[in-house]
Amino acid sequence: MSYQVTIEPIGTTIDVEEDQTILDAALRQGVWLPFACGHGTCGTCKVQVTDGFYDVGEASLFALMDIEREENKVLACCCKPESDMIIEADVDEDFMGYLVEDYQATVLEIKDLSPTIKGLRLQIDRPMQFQAGQYINIQFPGVEGTRAFSIANAPSEAGIIELHIRKVEGGTATSYVHEELSVGEELQLSGPYGQFFVRKSDDQDVIFIAGGSGLSSPQSMILDLLEQGDSRIIYLFQGARDLSELYNRELFEQLVKDYPNFRYIPALNAAQAEDQWTGFNGYVHEAVADYFEQKCSGHKAYLCGPPVMIDAAISTLMQSRLFERDIHTERFLSAADGASGSARSALFKHI
Repeated sequence: MSYQVTIEPIGTTIDVEEDQTILDAALRQGVWLPFACGHGTCGTCKVQVTDGFYDVGEASLFALMDIEREENKVLACCCKPESDMIIEADVDEDFMGYLVEDYQATVLEIKDLSPTIKGLRLQIDRPMQFQAGQYINIQFPGVEGTRAFSIANAPSEAGIIELHIRKVEGGTATSYVHEELSVGEELQLSGPYGQFFVRKSDDQDVIFIAGGSGLSSPQSMILDLLEQGDSRIIYLFQGARDLSELYNRELFEQLVKDYPNFRYIPALNAAQAEDQWTGFNGYVHEAVADYFEQKCSGHKAYLCGPPVMIDAAISTLMQSRLFERDIHTERFLSAADGASGSARSALFKHI
């Protein structure tokens, strides 16, 4: 049995199977609704029901408050129709919206990017269409559920998925990757997911700010822009604790040589004496303020990394005269972050 859900204001109708969420059905039919966590903790996929019956599902009270439930608001990632429905959603018409599909992947390469981050290259059974900045969900043997990781390679690299995976203490999935995963192993994944992407129709110069393994999405976006011959000035500010954690530095230094419109500004906040570091000393958001002399207006900014870095960077950008409409973020959150109620959207239209 299935139900029809009409999505306004675009007027598109999707078929939702019994016991299937609205979000899952939409993504698998090429209709993109705003979402981030996918499991009811961030509230990004909140929509208004204007007609029909439904099961609200396991939406957290943090993401969907009681008063919102009384107003017939639901989270698309949790809500399951019990009749035909009409919903109103904030659909980004600039987004490409590739179909989410399931893939079989083979591990081609595992390498140490830093003492805490592994780089994986996966061969998938057929090319995946994705937009630079998106992510995949992947299943590891003996690990319950799936884990989300951003794609680090450019979309032009057909049939390949590159991931940067930081080890989380106590994390079963990341521990498996760092301690047990082997070349040749086969894994199941699905994608693409997410709405963290470059607004290519906007001709303002672009600032990328990345921390830790949050470099993955900006790396994909930068490679894609440069490959496409984008003429805007593209800045990458990469933050790390010390030189050993500043991974892929050589890649970006080579891009500076190859592309006159690319700028690379790394920052270390705890450089070691043996690093002999001559670059910026301090946090990555401080490097942004120093470089632009607190005058960032006229740019688009894309931020990716841990929540504390994102919050500091947003504050710096807004103090530097860059406003909400020109700041887009993706926060790297663990399951513990969501459980503690600290999870926030991976894409902010309202910061």
